[in-house]
Amino acid sequence: MEKRDFDAVVVGSGPNGLAAAITLQEAGLNVLLVEAKDTIGGGLRTKELTLPGFHHDVCSAIHPLAAQSPYFKNLPLHQHGLEYIYPSVAAAHPFDNGTAAALLPSLAETAQRLGTDAKAYHRVTEALVKDWPQLAPAVLGPLRFPRHPIAMAQFGLKAMAPATTLANHYFKTLDARGLWAGMAAHSIIPLSHMATSAIGLVLMAQAHLHGWPLPKGGSQSIANALASYFTSLGGKIETGFHVKSLAQLPSSHAVLFDVTPRQLLEIAGDSLSSLYQWQLKRYRYGMGVFKVDWALSGPIPFTAAECRNAGTVHLGNTLEEIAASEQATWHGQHPEKPFVLLAQQSLFDPTRAPEGKHTAWAYCHVPNGSTQDMTQAIERQVERFAPGFRDLILARHTMNTGQMEAYNPNYIGGDINGGVISLSQLFTRPAVRPSPYRTSARGLYLCSSSTPPGGGVHGMCGYHAADQALKDVFGLRAKKLS
Repeated sequence: MEKRDFDAVVVGSGPNGLAAAITLQEAGLNVLLVEAKDTIGGGLRTKELTLPGFHHDVCSAIHPLAAQSPYFKNLPLHQHGLEYIYPSVAAAHPFDNGTAAALLPSLAETAQRLGTDAKAYHRVTEALVKDWPQLAPAVLGPLRFPRHPIAMAQFGLKAMAPATTLANHYFKTLDARGLWAGMAAHSIIPLSHMATSAIGLVLMAQAHLHGWPLPKGGSQSIANALASYFTSLGGKIETGFHVKSLAQLPSSHAVLFDVTPRQLLEIAGDSLSSLYQWQLKRYRYGMGVFKVDWALSGPIPFTAAECRNAGTVHLGNTLEEIAASEQATWHGQHPEKPFVLLAQQSLFDPTRAPEGKHTAWAYCHVPNGSTQDMTQAIERQVERFAPGFRDLILARHTMNTGQMEAYNPNYIGGDINGGVISLSQLFTRPAVRPSPYRTSARGLYLCSSSTPPGGGVHGMCGYHAADQALKDVFGLRAKKLS
């Protein structure tokens, strides 16, 4: 193999880019990671967005998949400064009657609080909680014949169902149906669509297995720990390196891109086959997000006690209201009562705000590319379940879809999932190919959330892409996941 400046170059330092770079470096390669921004992290960044001393997660905030990712859990990240904090209530879901459903570490206790739906909740979640350690590498990877086909089939029968169908089959109570709707709405597609149950099931299982943690000091801590481990292995990182063409990159045997199809076309289009370019141009992006961060004079005064102890709160009342909101947004509308995902990290991490003060983080789904200001709609939803909330606001910072994309170019039109995670793009993202990570050009690979298994901070897209590159180009294999 001829001499090059580096064995491999990774473009983009989000969790998948970092995972790819580490996997290649662990295999003994000489790897360069380049990042367009001045700081690494992609969706893993923390900044003082509102007032001095108030530290806000710019993009991702709560990390059910990160702490126990089949890839990340095998890395010594705690030795590089990463510490997770586990709220006693993973997620809470308030209702207009002043009560709330709660997703707790204990499956049995969560089910018990659902009253007559307790047995149904066990039937929906129990098998997946038991089987998840064996299923995780398959679920969080490319389409392959599973090592545990019976367990996978049992999961798949529920996972492929529309969330509304699963709810109507199993749940009768306000609490169970609302709690389920909030989980499934993380899919960022209408709850009537196929496969919307998959993300809800996985999130519930994570809560009962490991909780929904937040990283001490902010999501930047995850990126910093990954980068620290990568450089400890001898890897090199260069920030402020905005790649617009392949010609800018130093010579290497392989290049892995933590970007979406649209950016890949801009950077390397001339090197790709016409068929592959056609496939990438057909790739579909999903709904965007409108995000608000608040500096607060005190904790959010939720009426329901469960919400006051939860790291994450889903605001949307009933399943029917959430389903209608998501459906309307999918069709280009801006509901007056959007489904809102809210995190209150400072309740558990005192490093996030000055003593006695607090932060809050929230977003709602909007049509892709929307520029409509949803601040008032989001704040009305918070006030609805926490009267007096507005009186606590010291400052706010907002980001519409355009600002989200400007901050992180992977968020096309505000889509934080790197493309719709629909049935047609679940395992074939970004194109129907023997390997979703290979491009049509030798030595060029895609390692972003636009490849299986899609969005989320888990690093699995990067790991699998790096494994493919190691096999194809270097005749090596990545370390096996335990």
